Amino acid sequence: MRVLLASNSPRRRELLHEVIPAFEVVPSRYEEIAREGESGRARALRFAEGKAKEVFSRFPDAAVLGADTVVVLGGEILGKPKDGADAFRMLRLLSGKTHSVYSGVCLVTPEGERCGVEETRVTFRALSDEEIVSYIQTGSPLDKAGAYGIQDSGFAASCDGSYSNVVGLPLERVREYCKELHL
Repeated sequence: MRVLLASNSPRRRELLHEVIPAFEVVPSRYEEIAREGESGRARALRFAEGKAKEVFSRFPDAAVLGADTVVVLGGEILGKPKDGADAFRMLRLLSGKTHSVYSGVCLVTPEGERCGVEETRVTFRALSDEEIVSYIQTGSPLDKAGAYGIQDSGFAASCDGSYSNVVGLPLERVREYCKELHL
C-alpha cells in the first residue's frame, strides 16, 4: 500500500524513515486555526487528524500519516514563533522550567484509522540571553514549536518520555499504529 506523509517537516521525514523506508511526502492543505481555550493536547490531535484526513480525501487508496507538535508551558501553547523576537520570548519563558511537548499522530487507511497524542516532559536548564540570541541567529528555532529543536539546541536538562516525540514524531506510537493497521 502506498504510504503518504502529510507533512513538509524534514525532521518528520527523517524519523519516519526509521519505521517505513518507502513513503511519499504530500503536504496537507488543512488550515490550522487555533480555538480559544483549547488545550495543547486537543489542538495537536485535531491538527494531526485534520492533516491526515485532508490528504486521505485526495488519496483514498493510500495510508496517510498526519502529525502536529505543540509545546505547552503553564497552559500557554507555544507554536512556531512569528519572528526572532517571539522566539526569544518563548525561550526565555522555557528557561529553567519544565514544559510538556504534545504530538498528535493520526494514521488513516482504507481499513481504518488510529489517532492519539503523545506527551513528553522536558526540563530546560537556565539559559542566558546571549545563548538565546546566538541560537536564534542560527535560524533553527523559527520553524519549530516552542522555538527549539531538542536535537540541536543543547537546552534540555532532562527529557521524560519519548525523545522522538520532542523532535516531531513519536516513533513508538507510529510503529504501534502501523502494526494495528497491518502496514
